[in-house]
Amino acid sequence: MQFKHPEILWALLLLLIPVIVHLFQLRRFKKTPFTNVKMLQKVVAESQKSKSLKKWLLLVTRLFLFSALILAFAQPFFANKSALQEKETVIYLDNSFSMQAKKGNTSLLENAIQEVLKNVPSDQKISLFTNNHTFKKTTFKAIQNDFLSLSYSADQLSSSEIELKAKTLFSKNQNTQKDLIVISDFQKQEDTGVFPESSNLQVHLVKQMADELLNVAIDSVYIQKEKGDSVEINVLLSTNEGLENTPIAIYDADKLMAKTAAVFDKNKKALVSFSLPANETILGRITLSDVGLDYDNQFYFTLNKKDKIKVFVIGEEATFLEKIYTDDEFEFESTALKNLNYSSIENQNLIVLNGLEAIPEPLIQALVSFSRNKGTITVIPNVTSNIDSYNSFLKNFNTTLGQFINFNQEITSINFNHPLYANVFDNKVTNFQYPSTTHYWLIKTKTSSILSFANGSPFLAGEKGFYMFSASLDREKSTFKNSPLIVPTFYKMGFESLEQQQLYTRIGTNMSLDIPVQLAKDAILKVAKNDFEFIPQQQPYANKVVLNFSENPKEDGNYQIKNKENIVKHISFNYPRTESDLIFIADNTLNGQTNQTSISTLFENLEKDNTIRELWKWFIILAVLFAFIEIGIQKYFK
Repeated sequence: MQFKHPEILWALLLLLIPVIVHLFQLRRFKKTPFTNVKMLQKVVAESQKSKSLKKWLLLVTRLFLFSALILAFAQPFFANKSALQEKETVIYLDNSFSMQAKKGNTSLLENAIQEVLKNVPSDQKISLFTNNHTFKKTTFKAIQNDFLSLSYSADQLSSSEIELKAKTLFSKNQNTQKDLIVISDFQKQEDTGVFPESSNLQVHLVKQMADELLNVAIDSVYIQKEKGDSVEINVLLSTNEGLENTPIAIYDADKLMAKTAAVFDKNKKALVSFSLPANETILGRITLSDVGLDYDNQFYFTLNKKDKIKVFVIGEEATFLEKIYTDDEFEFESTALKNLNYSSIENQNLIVLNGLEAIPEPLIQALVSFSRNKGTITVIPNVTSNIDSYNSFLKNFNTTLGQFINFNQEITSINFNHPLYANVFDNKVTNFQYPSTTHYWLIKTKTSSILSFANGSPFLAGEKGFYMFSASLDREKSTFKNSPLIVPTFYKMGFESLEQQQLYTRIGTNMSLDIPVQLAKDAILKVAKNDFEFIPQQQPYANKVVLNFSENPKEDGNYQIKNKENIVKHISFNYPRTESDLIFIADNTLNGQTNQTSISTLFENLEKDNTIRELWKWFIILAVLFAFIEIGIQKYFK
């Protein structure tokens, strides 16, 4: 038994006073003379015994009465040691997409919110955080509306991140008991459910479990092929349980374009193809319905009208390039060096220097500036090229032109791993007809070799933004124009000079996008969806603006890229599909101090541990009882 005011117990020493008074009989008696007391001696003897017993009973009763009163004022109680400690409570509520799974008619997250509100007093000071919200040292009365309206988050904190975040919300007082309550479905990831033991941190895990774990997800969308006036896109779906088929629909904004059924194979995968009109702006949205998670039942993509890539050839006439860079995808222009308008250089995406004998200094300066503005340059030398002039330019790209070799060489080696040939070859080609050249320059470069001669010397070297041939491509000096390699090589050079937009991007991944616009000074591009608007990271160049997306946006959908109020492009974002696989940590691997499946049960147990059973009322009752006993003794004891 413990006391709230133990100092009052010193008052028990006052009980010695009635004991001393009783023992020493301090009361004075007055003597009265009487003639004859012989007859009364027996009566007097019996009365003395009776009075002595009555006095002892009254003494004991009064001692108990005053002891009960003193103990009542000292406020005795029974409690565990932890109940007397000052307590801090931090709650982590998982609001990731996997908490959309149903328990009854509501989601796991909605059930958890209601259970927490039901079990935590509205005026109790707590700290609470989710994957994307934090409420520090507040009460549910103050945050009730925000708490009830919690939305789902694409983020999902690991156990180590939960612990680190919780420690920032606890005080640094080492004498307080710190309770971290983790409410989650504990979807399986690297360190979920693993919390290191800590002397001053009690981790209580409450696992939320859905009634059913069936889920169908739209995993990805990609272009299968483009043919004339149509584009065929493939949609990949998956399910975690045996399911034969599910209906799926595709929309352009709110307009239904097609509807079909996705049939799952033995691997629980389904592939659906849709044909869409080419070279039109389509704000795609693919939807399905299932009883599982909601977030992966829609998928957004955008088909924009392709921006034409500007290709500018300086030097000898290049009809073979004009056939590659056709009008449907490119804006092709060619000019001799003597007719060059230098101001037109900065507006291009790809510049090809074809067979120049020398590169004048003004052109070098213009090309270096063009390259700094993310333009792509391809250099094709001539057999009579001036080495000093070329090297004055090539030194800006860690490349030099060396000895001229008058010897026939075959081009036998292809660097299939070079980014220029990414997605060009289905398999490594080894039996094609080797192109050859009668003359070539030895080049030294720090860039990668893309095509090489039989002796290992590079025929084509470079990296994104700069490419260098070591020989002329004239038909008289090279058969490369007749090789099947020429089309994919030059096409990819042109294609990558302007970063083409993908169908979609995943939220939270780093992605860059080239927008071919020229902005006025201090002007910026904005990205908007309905009433939501944000400014992405952007870098303006002479002929385009490069947008970078990493942190924003947080919500999936089709967005508009705006230059002031003008819509320049559309872009689509989708949530990562990492939570679509409903695989969870087993109960026996969770390692909190307590593991529960019910929020109510956890708080009941915490309440029991913190219960203080006060006894002062019982001592008041005892004091009243002894008071009545004293009255009874006074009245009825003769």
